[in-house]
Amino acid sequence: MDGETTAAIAAETTTETTAETAPETAPETPAVELRDVHLSYPTPEGELPVLHGIDMSIRRGEIVAVMGPSGSGKSSLIAMIGGLERATSGAVQVVGQNLQDLSEKELTRLRRTEIGIIFQSYHLIPAMTAVKNVSLPLMLAGEADAEARAQSMLERVGLGSRLSHRPSALSGGEQQRVAIARAFLARPQLILADEPTGNLDQTTGAHVAETMFDLLRDTGAAMLMVTHDPQLAAKCDRTISIDAGQIAA
Repeated sequence: MDGETTAAIAAETTTETTAETAPETAPETPAVELRDVHLSYPTPEGELPVLHGIDMSIRRGEIVAVMGPSGSGKSSLIAMIGGLERATSGAVQVVGQNLQDLSEKELTRLRRTEIGIIFQSYHLIPAMTAVKNVSLPLMLAGEADAEARAQSMLERVGLGSRLSHRPSALSGGEQQRVAIARAFLARPQLILADEPTGNLDQTTGAHVAETMFDLLRDTGAAMLMVTHDPQLAAKCDRTISIDAGQIAA
């Protein structure tokens, strides 16, 4: 996922202040459903096709890995499902909402309440403590117990003794645990993860992944995770392979 996209998502945690709630989603509604989806980016030379005729469905509570070579469209797929990119054509439904029908404000609200996003590079606010980083989205949404909930979540991911530490005082694995706590705090229906262990060594990455999978089991959230790690993909319910903007398997 490129810097512009990740910055846009990170900015939402500090700019959206309303406490509106997304509509209830029926239990049988897929967490994600894509039908003949195409995505192109405009360039000075014309449209650059990125995704071609994607058909995909993810059940509620299902954990799905996305694998493929660099430049195959994996991060663009995540950005489109998160509403950061608009499909050029086709149908995109996420947690019961047709993204094509939503305004930018409605997309922001959907991301805040129903979609948690985990980045490879953590995207924590350097001047804020761990508990402030986790609680900030709920605080801005007017939740009175935001900090207490953030503290509880940090304890849940093994950082109860690091609440007042800023990112610079935390290891890479600890920073990613903070980011995971932030993504799960609002109990979203869908987690989007883009190389969540990509910046970590093998041992630390395995511990962070186990924390993430524990929370998925506890909350029942579905997850779509981009990864290059076959061992991490093997822990998922299934794997989707993308090559040259198309689903290969």
